[in-house]
Amino acid sequence: MANRDKVEKLLENVSVKKEELEEEIYDKVVDLTEYAKRQRWWNKLFGKNSGPVAEKYSVATQIAIGGVSGWCAGYLFQKVGKVAATSVGGGLLLLQIANNSGYIQVDWKRVEKDVNKAKKTLKKGSHQAGPEINSFVDKSTEFVKKNIVVTSSFIGGFLLGMAS
Repeated sequence: MANRDKVEKLLENVSVKKEELEEEIYDKVVDLTEYAKRQRWWNKLFGKNSGPVAEKYSVATQIAIGGVSGWCAGYLFQKVGKVAATSVGGGLLLLQIANNSGYIQVDWKRVEKDVNKAKKTLKKGSHQAGPEINSFVDKSTEFVKKNIVVTSSFIGGFLLGMAS
């Protein structure tokens, strides 16, 4: 009997320690915000006011918001893209049928002249990016750095929405 009591006490101690260890591991794994605060690489890569440190929502909430909104945007983009592609393709098909049937006469020399003129105009201005484009790129980069968790989950959700 004494041995049985000792074994039961040992098992109770082991189960209590196991539960404490599981809670400690859970706390360490789930609390990504505290982890990110302690990591110097995060601050070097994304800046001091970026990521979970600067956000008022938990990492899990940010991932959920980004993923769901990304999935919705991707799904809508897929549906609208199909309608747009069908419309453009159908319109070009109807124009080609009308051209072959003789309803439309196309002056191909004039089309070629206009295309060449457009090419020359684009080549002249293609070497310089406007200041508004550079400003937009800078603002976008800063936004992505400050909201890296939401942005990356949005991209993942968007790709899933496109695939569904």
